[in-house]
Amino acid sequence: MKYKIAWLPGDGVGNDVMEAARMVLDSLELNAEYIKGDVGWEFWKKEGNPLPDRTIEMMRETDCALFGAITSKPKRETEKELPKELKGREYFSPIVKIRQLFDLYANMRPCKAYPGNPLNYRDDIDLMIFRENTEGMYAGVEFYPLPDGLRRELEKHPKMKRFASVPSDEIAVSTRIFTRNGCRRILKKAFDYASENGKKSVTVVEKPNFIRETSGMMVEEARKMAANYPNIELKEANIDAMCMWLVKNPQNYEVIATSNLFGDIVSDLSAQLVGGLGFACSGNIGDKYAVFEPTHGSAPKYAGMYKVNPTAMLLSVKMMLDWLGEKEMANKLENAIAKTIEEGKVRTYDMGGNSSTLEMAEEVIRNME
Repeated sequence: MKYKIAWLPGDGVGNDVMEAARMVLDSLELNAEYIKGDVGWEFWKKEGNPLPDRTIEMMRETDCALFGAITSKPKRETEKELPKELKGREYFSPIVKIRQLFDLYANMRPCKAYPGNPLNYRDDIDLMIFRENTEGMYAGVEFYPLPDGLRRELEKHPKMKRFASVPSDEIAVSTRIFTRNGCRRILKKAFDYASENGKKSVTVVEKPNFIRETSGMMVEEARKMAANYPNIELKEANIDAMCMWLVKNPQNYEVIATSNLFGDIVSDLSAQLVGGLGFACSGNIGDKYAVFEPTHGSAPKYAGMYKVNPTAMLLSVKMMLDWLGEKEMANKLENAIAKTIEEGKVRTYDMGGNSSTLEMAEEVIRNME
C-alpha cells in the first residue's frame, strides 16, 4: 500500500526538523507520497490566511499529516504584519483549526526518558498524556469588548455583581466549553490505551473544587468510565497539585487524561522531565485522520541554522508509523533513537553537544542500519 502523507513544514525550524524527518523516512523506505501544503506565517502575511483552503482540500485527500512548527503571535502583533488591503482579518492558529476541522479530539503526548540523556530528570519516566484537543479554553469562543446582550445574560449570575461598574470595553471573556461527549471520548482513549498497554492506572487531572461545572463534568465522566475497566485504577488530581507531584514522583504515573489547557500545561512540564521540548512528540488523533507534530515552537532565531534537536520530530514520525500500522518500522526507528541518545556520540546544543539537526538524523539512520 502506498500512503499519501500531507507534508506541512510550517514556519522557522519546522522546515529544518522536517528535512531530518524526510531523511529518516527515505532510509526506512516507507512506501509513501509526500504532498507539501502551504501553512504558516508567510501565508498570513501574503494572503491573510495562515491555513489556505487549498491546503485543507489537499489534506482531505491524504491518509495523515506531518506538521513541523508554527509561529503564533498576540492579536495586535498579527494585525500589524498584514498589508493594508488585508487589514481587518483576524489571525487564528492553523494547528488549532486543523484539530477542529478534522475532529482530532485526542492529543497524545508521550513523555519517555531514554537512558543516556543528560537532560533526564530521572530514567524511569514513561507516561502518556491524553489531552482533549477540540474543546475547553482553546475552543476559541472569546469576547472583547463584552457584547451588551452577553453582558445582560452574565449579570443574571450573582457573582457578576462585582463587575457591574466595569465598562464593557474593559472586560474580556474567554469561555471554557466542555461537552459530555468530549469528556467521554478523551477518557475512553486514555482507558483503552491503558488496557491495551498493560498500564495499571489512569489519572484524571482537573480542578473541580473551583471550576465546578466543567472540571466537575470531566471527573464525573471519568468515574463512570472507570467502572468499565475494573483492572485499571482511577486516580484524581488537581492541576496545581499534579504539577508538584510530577516533579516529585513522576514514575508514579502512567496515563494522564485532562482537558485542553491543562493538558498543554502538564505535557510541557512532563516534557522537561525527559529532556525538554526537543524530545516532546505528539499525535493529534481522530477517528479517521491524524496529524503528527513535535510540540516545540518555530524558534525563528534558529531557522535555517540546523541547530535544533530533531528528536521530537523523529519520535512524531514513530507515532505516525504506529498509527499507520507500520509497527516494525516504528520499533526500528525508536530503537535507533534510543541507541543514539544512549551512546551520546552525536548531540545537539541542548544536550551539551555541537552536532547539527541533520547530523543527528544521520546518526539515527546509521543506528537503524
